[in-house]
Amino acid sequence: MNFESTVPEELGDPALRGVDLPEPAAVTIVVPTFNESANVRELLHQITESVPARLPCEVMFVDDSTDDTPEVIRQAAQDCPFPVTVLHRDTPDGGLGGAVVEGIRAATCDWIVVMDGDLQHPPSLVPELVAAGERTPAGLVVASRYTKGGSRAGLAGGYRVAVSRGATWLTKSLFPRRLRGISDPMSGFFAIRRSVVTADALKPLGYKILLEMAVRGRPRQVTEVPFVFQNRFAGESKSTAQEGMRFLRHLVGLRTASPMARMVVFGLIGATGFLPNLAALWALTSAGLHYLPAEIIANQFGVAWNFWLIEHLCFRDRRQHRHWWDRVGRFALLANADLVLRIPLIALLVGQFGMTVLTATALALVTTFVLRFVGTEALVYLPRKARASRTSGPSPTPHETRMPHEARDAQTGRGQLSRSRRARRTV
Repeated sequence: MNFESTVPEELGDPALRGVDLPEPAAVTIVVPTFNESANVRELLHQITESVPARLPCEVMFVDDSTDDTPEVIRQAAQDCPFPVTVLHRDTPDGGLGGAVVEGIRAATCDWIVVMDGDLQHPPSLVPELVAAGERTPAGLVVASRYTKGGSRAGLAGGYRVAVSRGATWLTKSLFPRRLRGISDPMSGFFAIRRSVVTADALKPLGYKILLEMAVRGRPRQVTEVPFVFQNRFAGESKSTAQEGMRFLRHLVGLRTASPMARMVVFGLIGATGFLPNLAALWALTSAGLHYLPAEIIANQFGVAWNFWLIEHLCFRDRRQHRHWWDRVGRFALLANADLVLRIPLIALLVGQFGMTVLTATALALVTTFVLRFVGTEALVYLPRKARASRTSGPSPTPHETRMPHEARDAQTGRGQLSRSRRARRTV
C-alpha cells in the first residue's frame, strides 16, 4: 500500500488544511485486543475523527478474543474511511506482545503505531508520534507518561500506580544502557519505523512489547512525546497477577540473553542445587541407606532442581529445539559426568602438578563448571543446524479479514491521494 503524504482539503479541521507531514507519512495502527467489544466502536470513531485528516492510515486489530469483538469490529469498520483489518489468532502465542509482532509482520506502511484498544491511549496523538519521528528523525517514538507534559492520571488506584512505578524502576535498573532516553519503558503506546524492526528477532512474553523491542533491537535514535494516560472507556483492566509473573519471567529472559549473563545465572542456580542435594542425602542416610548409593541418588535431586530452574530462567526460549525427555537425559548425563570427572581431575592436579587439595578442588570446580555450562548450552539447548533449517519456515497465518471501504480520490496542491477498495480473506 503506497500513499502520498498529503491531506485532502475537504477532510478534517480547516486549521489542518495544507499542513505537510514529512514523507513518508502513512501509518499502520496496530491494536491488540482481547475481549474489547465494548471499546472498538468508540476507538474507530476517535481514529476517524483525528487521524485520516492529517495522514493516511490503516488500522489492524490482532485479536485473541473469546467474545464477539471480531464481529463488532467488522460492523464498525463499515463507516471508516480507511482500511480496517482483523487478524484473529486461534492460539494467543506470546500474549499481547505476540499479537503486536503479528501486526508488525502484516503492516504495510512505513510507520507502525502500537496502541491499546481500551482508549487509555488517545488516538489523537497518533499523527504527532509519526511527525515527531519524521522531524528527528527517530526510529522509535515513545508516548511517555513520565516526561514533561505527560501524566498517569488514568491509572486507577494507588496499587496500580505503585506497580507501574516499581516496574519502571526495575527495568531501568536492569537495562540502564538500552533504556537510556526512555522515561516510560512500560508504555504500550509508541510508533516505530517498519524498516528498523525485525519481527522474527522478537521473543515477546506478555504485554510489555516496548521493553522487548528496546532491549533486543533498540533503534539508534529514540524520541519521546508526552501523553496523558486516560481512563478506560469500558470494561476491566487485563493486568493480573498472572501477567505480572509473566512480566518478571520476561525480564529474566531478557537479562540472561547474553552468554556471560547466562553463565552467571547458571552458576547461581548450580549453587542452590546443594540444598535439595544435602536434604535428600540426610533423609536417605537417616533411613539407613549406605552413604555411597545415597550420594548418587541425592545428586539426582540436585540435578532435577537445577534442570527445572535452568529451563525457566536460562533457556526458556530454546526449549522447543528438543523434546522434553531429550533435554532431561542430556542434562542429567552432563551433570553426573561433572561429578565423575571432578575426582580424577583433583587427583591429577595434586599428584602431577603438586597443588594442595584445597587449590586443586577449587580449580576442578571452576573447570567442570565452565565445561558443564558450555556443554549444556551446546548439547542440550542449541538447535542442530538441520533441525533449525527444517523448523525455520513461516509461522501459521492467523485468520485475516480486511474490511472494504469506499474508494476515494482527493486532489490537493501536492498531488493525489488514491485509496482503492480492498476486501480479502485468507485462512
